Order: sequence, then C-alpha cells, then structure tokens
Amino acid sequence: MISIREQAYGLNVALYNEFTLEDFYQFERAALECTQKVHRPDMLLDLTMLKDFTIDMAVEQLKFMRQHENDFGRIAIVVDDVWIKLGTRLSGLITQQHPKYFEDTASAQAWLQESQPA
Repeated sequence: MISIREQAYGLNVALYNEFTLEDFYQFERAALECTQKVHRPDMLLDLTMLKDFTIDMAVEQLKFMRQHENDFGRIAIVVDDVWIKLGTRLSGLITQQHPKYFEDTASAQAWLQESQPA
C-alpha cells in the first residue's frame, strides 16, 4: 500500500506492508506529475512500515530511476529495517542518485525544508 502527499518541496511517500507493481505505477504517475509543478522536486520516502516488495516492482523502479534520475532533487529515505536499507543502497549504486538516510520522518522533512523559501 502507498500513501502520497504533495508538499511545497515535492512529495512525501509512505509505503506500507508490500510495495507492489500497482503501487509503483501510482508512485510513478504522482512523481511525473510533480515534475510538471516543481522543478526537480525533492522526495521523502518513508519505508519504516514496508515489509516486502515484489520483484517486478523492483525492476520497474530501477528502470524509472535510470530514465528520470536528473528530474528529481534530493531524496530523503526514512528506514529502520537493515534489509530494506541495504536494498535501497544497492539500487542507489545503479543510478546517480545519492539519497540521505534518516531514522525518523521529522528529521527527514526538516532536511528537505531547510532550503525552501519562506
């Protein structure tokens, strides 16, 4: 399951339980729409409630990130599971993105908001 909220800096995305291909397509649509509203939007990805993901979703995610890696700004990832964190770090090696990792959403959101105009 996925929850997506627009913010001044871009998107807040929270993933729950299993991240499926259908969830990914919803994320993809929202992310591309956001690039039409905000130049190089930043993203907060909250993975603290994520338990699993499907392989087909992971393949699509890698394709998307490679095609659009210059369309997005900073990426803040909130994660507490060591295996999910390892997976996100490995996918980061394949793209040019260098996300910053946080243990809580408040810190991640503060980091994304620090360079926003008042």
